[in-house]
Amino acid sequence: MPHQLSKHPVHLGLGATACSEPEFTGMEWYAGYGERHAADGVEGRLVSMHTFESSWEGWEMHPQGHEVVVCTAGELTLLQELEGEVQRVTLRPGEYALNPPGVWHTADVSGSATALFITAGVGTEHRPR
Repeated sequence: MPHQLSKHPVHLGLGATACSEPEFTGMEWYAGYGERHAADGVEGRLVSMHTFESSWEGWEMHPQGHEVVVCTAGELTLLQELEGEVQRVTLRPGEYALNPPGVWHTADVSGSATALFITAGVGTEHRPR
């Protein structure tokens, strides 16, 4: 049965497992996701897809592992805080960037952009932009 990745993210777990997640409902969804897959610890990965109509309102950081960001439509500029400086990486369809562990990042979007994320989410932190 096919699923829309933008509605039903995928969890990649221990033992090379994969499972479809309940429908994404917003930021509160992540708490339930963390509870469902706590046993996978830092090795679990969330695969999700989101479309953005504007720049992100905050920064985030994943302390336990890399995040892969793949632009699938439109254009987005990823901002990464590296060694006290903000570096910008513009992504177009088919291009990707890596957010290293512990690097604060956000994105600027002009128009509309869609991206696929593979995230090591344990311990993710957020802060205002």
